[in-house]
Amino acid sequence: MKFWRVFAALILAMTLLLFPLSAEAAKSSSSRFAGYQQMSNADFSGQTLIREEFTKVKLDQANFSNADLRGAVFNSAYLEKANLHGADFTNGIAYLADFRDADLSDAIFTDAMLLYSTFDNVDITGTDFTNAVLDGSELKKLCAKASGVNSKTGVSTRESLECS
Repeated sequence: MKFWRVFAALILAMTLLLFPLSAEAAKSSSSRFAGYQQMSNADFSGQTLIREEFTKVKLDQANFSNADLRGAVFNSAYLEKANLHGADFTNGIAYLADFRDADLSDAIFTDAMLLYSTFDNVDITGTDFTNAVLDGSELKKLCAKASGVNSKTGVSTRESLECS
């Protein structure tokens, strides 16, 4: 089952690389935070940020607690010590994102693509990673500390990561 999810993620990534969206399509998408912006300590708590894009942005110590980040993209974003407690990152993409020392507790990362992202020393108590795609080394790190049950989905963090 896990093999097919990773396979599907790779096919999706290859498709996006080979057939990128046209510039016209990109214009009509959500607003973007891009270009090496310094947004340290920014407060996005409780905000609706559906399909927002954060590309090459420094978001260390930013507050995304209880934010609606469904379908959002963190591409090469620096989120050290960020607060994503209770955030909903369903169907989100975090590519080359650095979540070092972040609070991801009670967040929802279902169906998220989290490739090449780092999760060193994060709090994942009660986080739901159901069907999320993670690098094997990061998955192993997260399984070593997985505990709790998500308050919204009722899913155990260990079960959602398919820890053995």
